Amino acid sequence: MIRRLLATGAYLLLLLGLAPAAPVPPQTPAAQGAQVQPRKTSPPYTGDLSIFEYNDRDKKLHVERVMDILSIVPGKTVADIGAGSGWFSVRAARRVTPSGLVYAVDINSEAIQYIQQRAQREGIGNIRVIRSKPDDPLLPAESIDAVLLLKTYHEVAEPVTLLRNLRKALRPNARLGIIDRNGNGADHGVSRDVVEREAAQAGYRLVSQYGFVKSDGDDYFLVFELR
Repeated sequence: MIRRLLATGAYLLLLLGLAPAAPVPPQTPAAQGAQVQPRKTSPPYTGDLSIFEYNDRDKKLHVERVMDILSIVPGKTVADIGAGSGWFSVRAARRVTPSGLVYAVDINSEAIQYIQQRAQREGIGNIRVIRSKPDDPLLPAESIDAVLLLKTYHEVAEPVTLLRNLRKALRPNARLGIIDRNGNGADHGVSRDVVEREAAQAGYRLVSQYGFVKSDGDDYFLVFELR
């Protein structure tokens, strides 16, 4: 009889919403929104910039075809992120003609100075240099038609943040190209699957991919657009 009354009382408390709440299990780090450890990256290059100027690099990287795919044509505005010696910047500047513009972006002040001197020496007046932040290219808003990160992405410590900050600089239908080699992040390469995943997290979609940028097939060229 007493046991029946206790059970009835507990049922009434449950109906009235007065029963004690079930204990909540402690949250796991993932449930608490804990930051995932960043992937490995290679240290940014700070050595002799002239090493990027070897004679047949245009042919090996098929740079004209790369610019065709990114729709780099006269009048367009291009961003070369991780510009280094300005190797790609000067080629893009010639392609877009004086009616277009190229932003040579780098975190290294020596690279910025090198590109400024190079543009002056070669008489190229449509290159603007930007010393950027590691996680923000600091490009003008809604100014860019095409972006290339040439063998630089594996050095970016906060790639998703960088790509998110890049978004505001892109015009409608802008294309983002990433050329790199397969690797583990710390060996001057990064897996293409990692690049695709990080770009998706930053709000981009993969529109095409190519393997022609190096004959051994180890390098890849990925092209993204905003979702």
